[in-house]
Amino acid sequence: MGPLHGFKIVEIAGIGPGQLCGMLLADMGAQVIRIDRPVDGDLGLALPAKYDIMNRSRPTLAVDLKSKEGVELVLRLCNDADALFEGYRPGVMERLGLGPSDCVARNERLVYGRVTGWGQDGPLSDSVGHDTNYIALAGALGSMGETDKPPPIPLNLIGDFGGGALYLAMGMLAAMLEATRSGKGQVVDAAMVDGVASMMTMFYGLMAGGMWSDSRFCNMLDGAAPFVRNYETHDGKFIAVCAVENRFFKSLLESLEIVDIDAADQHKRESWVAQEAILAGRFREKTRDEWADILEGTDSCAAPILSIAEAPQHVHSEARNTYVTVNGIKQPGPAPRFSRTQSEVKHGPTVPGEGDYQALSDWGLGEAEIDRLLKDGVLQSKSAD
Repeated sequence: MGPLHGFKIVEIAGIGPGQLCGMLLADMGAQVIRIDRPVDGDLGLALPAKYDIMNRSRPTLAVDLKSKEGVELVLRLCNDADALFEGYRPGVMERLGLGPSDCVARNERLVYGRVTGWGQDGPLSDSVGHDTNYIALAGALGSMGETDKPPPIPLNLIGDFGGGALYLAMGMLAAMLEATRSGKGQVVDAAMVDGVASMMTMFYGLMAGGMWSDSRFCNMLDGAAPFVRNYETHDGKFIAVCAVENRFFKSLLESLEIVDIDAADQHKRESWVAQEAILAGRFREKTRDEWADILEGTDSCAAPILSIAEAPQHVHSEARNTYVTVNGIKQPGPAPRFSRTQSEVKHGPTVPGEGDYQALSDWGLGEAEIDRLLKDGVLQSKSAD
């Protein structure tokens, strides 16, 4: 019974940002129904369905959206929905007959979410792209990494999931909240390039105030400062240091038993090279886990850099139950947390068409209507019903 219990949302299946958005909404209690395309044989999945865990907590229907009947089914679902979201290139949903005007004609309070890389308009709106392209254009990628190396690829966390999925979810929730007052829905245009630009707001303020350079690896938070850097340890692993405030830098020096650095010189850039050399040398004297034990509980703002496999095993993650096991697969649990209406992983991902009878029945479709959809082949069913 999460905080979104009672809200009904149609998800037009996509990859990346749409998947994560759907997972977040479903984990928080929304009744999400995912519409995927029918495919042959093994469903053409590069990854077996059970491991595609961003599809958890909601059923997936296999619907032919190129058929009149398939389109009509989605419109039928819109009748009772609070929101629909999709991640196709601009114009695709309109050509299918499922654009905002088509869906809102069935339900004027429907919120229509759209997530793309470049947005619904602008010179690049029809161009293809992926995460790295969007964060490059937004100025984020060019602000990362060392000056003598290409900018690093920061997974697809910033564009797809930060600027895309999270801004789409936030925008849809805001529009759904507004619709409860006005009775009218609206279109949410979540462009990843916009979302990433929004996340860069602080740095524009710092640059305007003369506290940030437009060059890489020469600023306080981009790895140039010795007190915001990742240090290699004796065993070839790493410790992340982010002791920005002076009191935390003092604690770091005390914990490392370093006396060759004056904490008062922390922000004197001419001393950064020498500071980094001393810190790097000290960290190489012990293993990552030895330093983690020494630094834990201090105000040093330092933490061991863990791998994906190691993170769930950390004592803090275990204490907070940050990770859960669903169908034998360890994975991050729902976030954020609520004191009264707790989120939950309802179930693992399902194969498209598996359990569709129950999914449509829960949505309010009658038995005869569902039987007709199955008989006419509108649904590619994997159900045993």
